[in-house]
Amino acid sequence: MFDKPHCPVIAIEEHYWDEELAATYTGTEAGRPGEQHRRLHDFSGIRLAEMDAAGIDVQVISHGAPSTQKLPADNAVALTRRVNDRLAAAIAPNRARFAAFAALPTAVPEAAADELQRTTSELGFKGAMLHGPANGIFLDDKRFWPIFARAEQLDVPIYLHPSLPNAEVRRIYYDDYAKDFPTVARPAWGYTVETATTAIRLVLSGVFERHPKLKIILGHLGETLPFLVWRIDQALARPGQKSMSFRDIFCTNFYITTSGNFSNPALLCCVMEMGVDHILFAVDWPFVQNPPAMEWMATVPLSDADKARILSGNATALLKL
Repeated sequence: MFDKPHCPVIAIEEHYWDEELAATYTGTEAGRPGEQHRRLHDFSGIRLAEMDAAGIDVQVISHGAPSTQKLPADNAVALTRRVNDRLAAAIAPNRARFAAFAALPTAVPEAAADELQRTTSELGFKGAMLHGPANGIFLDDKRFWPIFARAEQLDVPIYLHPSLPNAEVRRIYYDDYAKDFPTVARPAWGYTVETATTAIRLVLSGVFERHPKLKIILGHLGETLPFLVWRIDQALARPGQKSMSFRDIFCTNFYITTSGNFSNPALLCCVMEMGVDHILFAVDWPFVQNPPAMEWMATVPLSDADKARILSGNATALLKL
């Protein structure tokens, strides 16, 4: 087990599934019986045992993809509220070990903003997680801005999590190889493209000019964007572009986590581009197991003080834990 540098370990992208919500999923997004399914529905047994074995003190729990982003408007609000209430009840016996991100009914954006306020103010949740486009619409669309306005007002972050790419995108980009490499449209590449595109579109949309204190979290060491921030910023500054600084917005308003990307070179790139204070520890449990994440942290070529910021200090500040 990793010898922690005199600090707790807080993992902030750790998932579960709600049975009622998961029953709405179809096709490749539907769950299958097995060990992963068992972990996704567990709160007090194997989840805690595997946290203890790895040395993880706290999980910030969020629903797995696609969460509530594909629910229709006619039942999204009521179902999402039940999902959040059940999550609050599930973590209540172990508040020292668990916190939560809310699911939001994005099909009804004003209600989603109200649900963000309810879950943070009444249930003690630490923000919300949104998964990919909402019913096929990118989250930069102005119809969703009430959610971002409320997040800024409440001073809580929105975590942008991947979901399956659009079916037509999958057909054109990935289907040639999906039979032999089924993850190519998912964590190997498709998830990254979808989520990075959403993040770039948010910056271009002007939402941060309207809401300059809005905080956005990206997993997987920023979905490649820290590696590309110089080029994106330089290209957007060429003649003929609307005046803006992609770098200033990205490196100020975005935070990134280590979920499912345990690479020293990638982490050091992120530190150099964004600063260590914008990086938070996460595993992506149960889709990724705890031990590789903790074992990797022992190899990270940073000071103990910087490791402590990543492992818990930054999460404590950002999420007010």
